Amino acid sequence: MEIKLHGTSQINQQQHLQIGGVDAVTLAQTYGTPLYVYDTSFVRNRAQAFKETFATEQVKAQVAYASKAFATVAMYQLMHEEGLSLDVVSAGELYTAVQAGFPAERIHFHGNNKTEAELRYAISEQVGCYVIDNFDEIELLNRLASEMSATVNALIRVTPGVEAHTHEFITTGQDDSKFGFGLLNGQTEAAIQLLQTKAHINHKGIHCHIGSQIFEMDGFITAADRIITKMAEWQMTLNYTVDVLNLGGGFGIHYTDEDEPLAPETYVRHIIQAVKQQTAALGLDLPEIWIEPGRSLVGEAGTTLYTVGSSKKVPGIRQYVAVDGGMGDNIRPALYEAKYSAALANRMNEPADTTVSIAGKYCESGDMLIWDAQLPQPVAGDVLAMFSTGAYGYSMASNYNRVPRAAVVFVADGQHRLVVKRESFADLVRNDLQLRGE
Repeated sequence: MEIKLHGTSQINQQQHLQIGGVDAVTLAQTYGTPLYVYDTSFVRNRAQAFKETFATEQVKAQVAYASKAFATVAMYQLMHEEGLSLDVVSAGELYTAVQAGFPAERIHFHGNNKTEAELRYAISEQVGCYVIDNFDEIELLNRLASEMSATVNALIRVTPGVEAHTHEFITTGQDDSKFGFGLLNGQTEAAIQLLQTKAHINHKGIHCHIGSQIFEMDGFITAADRIITKMAEWQMTLNYTVDVLNLGGGFGIHYTDEDEPLAPETYVRHIIQAVKQQTAALGLDLPEIWIEPGRSLVGEAGTTLYTVGSSKKVPGIRQYVAVDGGMGDNIRPALYEAKYSAALANRMNEPADTTVSIAGKYCESGDMLIWDAQLPQPVAGDVLAMFSTGAYGYSMASNYNRVPRAAVVFVADGQHRLVVKRESFADLVRNDLQLRGE
């Protein structure tokens, strides 16, 4: 089976996996495993592909990195260097962005239950835009902005009644969702009318997000058509004009050979075409278009390196091969049966003639990273590379079984840089208090 390598990855003369011009085996030896490795050239190329397509089409736009995919100071700084905006969903992500020096005017604050403390913090930092998720938030945000003598920009999130073809846990655009105002049941109109009475909120437009890991354009186009049809109605009946249309993200990436994602340029061109056609047909001005790629910027850029440990053969059933990580550094396979591909980074050109199941080290039967991996027969000490782990690996990592979280390294042009230190045992107990004594 041929291994699909992403970005700058290739096989070097030692028959090792090489990422960003750096030998993966060298990275494992230098920083230890498990280890998250990011090909930053890949991230930068993806960012520019999204941005440049809007520029080529001469459409006013913002490309905001949906940072829940991978939120660290270094990644925020990289996105700032590429001229992207930033989507945050918590005070913690906002704090990280502030520490990274990210311009507050290009930060968009999302979330279905923003607390009063979070909103006060965001207003004090002069965040550029809020994506309002419910009626309670309208009242709270306006009150806090008034108390703090501020006027804030906002979009309202709508659920357009579009069900994307993806896992049920990561669909968000259907009517029955914890997110947003219903587009088809009158909630959105009620929200617009309420916002028209709020002196401290500048209601700039509409946001929607229909799901994640989407390979087809139908859902995006249907959502855009439904919202733009409503935009024409709102202009007539509510005297409200949408200046910004944010169609979210969710663009799919390649995890296994079953996945056939579109190029970033293709997603953007289809979205632009759909919005242009529908607004022209209804006599509307073209709104500014925002999108929020996250996984599609960093997912394929990430590779997780593990060291192979024990092996167990169950006669007539399977062979388990254990590695020194698992659900603590990648919960996605256990959470929603996510699939990945892998290779032995130190034996890249050997025939992948053995089917094994890659097990994690955590004390759960469900701690399985890959059920049927095609590899050369693994032996203890091999370096296993699992591909396309750049999204929702580190960001969803835990200290289950009191295992320290892994380090993160950026690689490019033959250079490697540690951007997140590996946790120590001391880090694990840093916030613990003694049962007795001071």
